[in-house]
Amino acid sequence: MSAIKIITNGYPAWVLAAAVLALVEPRIFTWFGGEWITAGLGIIMLGMGLTLTGGDFKRIASSPLPVISGVALQYLVMPFTGWLIAMLFDLPAPYAVGLILVASCPGGTASNVMSFLARADVPLSVTMTSITTILAVAATPFYTSLLAGSRVDVPAMGLFIDTLRVVLLPVTAGVIINTFFSRLSGFIRPAAPVVAVAFIVLIVGSIIGAGRDRLLESGLAVVAAVFCLHASGFFWGYLFARLLTRDVIAARTISIEVGMQNSGLGVVLARSNFPDPLFAVPSAISSLFHSIIASMLAAVWRRSAEKYRKLPDSDEPAPGA
Repeated sequence: MSAIKIITNGYPAWVLAAAVLALVEPRIFTWFGGEWITAGLGIIMLGMGLTLTGGDFKRIASSPLPVISGVALQYLVMPFTGWLIAMLFDLPAPYAVGLILVASCPGGTASNVMSFLARADVPLSVTMTSITTILAVAATPFYTSLLAGSRVDVPAMGLFIDTLRVVLLPVTAGVIINTFFSRLSGFIRPAAPVVAVAFIVLIVGSIIGAGRDRLLESGLAVVAAVFCLHASGFFWGYLFARLLTRDVIAARTISIEVGMQNSGLGVVLARSNFPDPLFAVPSAISSLFHSIIASMLAAVWRRSAEKYRKLPDSDEPAPGA
């Protein structure tokens, strides 16, 4: 196995290590803040754009049901589940809004890596991630404002502008490079997963390190809430997708996609639009839990994949986030 695959496949372990180190010695990561986080997410999104071609959109037209089902579940199951869990756990406003915010984010590109490891449908995963990311420009501000607006004053326009800046523009740039400068894209793309893993580890460590003291004081509830959010996403994503598509591999792929959020985007939006750093803590914890749950599912599903229809493995999964 190549060094790139070893580093990429070990993504959950690196995130867990960063979280523990940030709690023990925050200064290891807290230097990586402010615009560094925004730039890091932009680079991750650029790498995602480099994986996209016109063929992804042809796939939607030829087999729309799994894609439509997955996208609908992403933006119906997760935001309302985040709101319900925040209410049930009676989270303080910063944590509640932060949980709803990350629940309203699109699928993370780490889901592409996990689909690859689980021998699920990687092209379907990439297509869903692409569509939910593009829709996030409107959907993430809308759901956050709708569901969290009673808690605090949610700057919907600020969320919209930041989502446009850190998602749509880098992804579009990546697609353009991949389309018109294929040689350059081919040169950059192999390194994209490692770069993406490095940046998301730094982002998680930075946020947990910055909120260490207050997280240790009152963090048990928010940790449990984030875990329940993602466990619910994987469960309901699989159940509803299985009922809608009648396809085991598609259901597994959609489960991974719905259960994993773009936590890096949640961090950037929280830090840019809310004054209290605790708003970003659920997004940082989110990256840890969705990676652990998805890794466990991928290990189980990978062993049973031969029972179902065979899908060609891609040479390289999309970059993780």
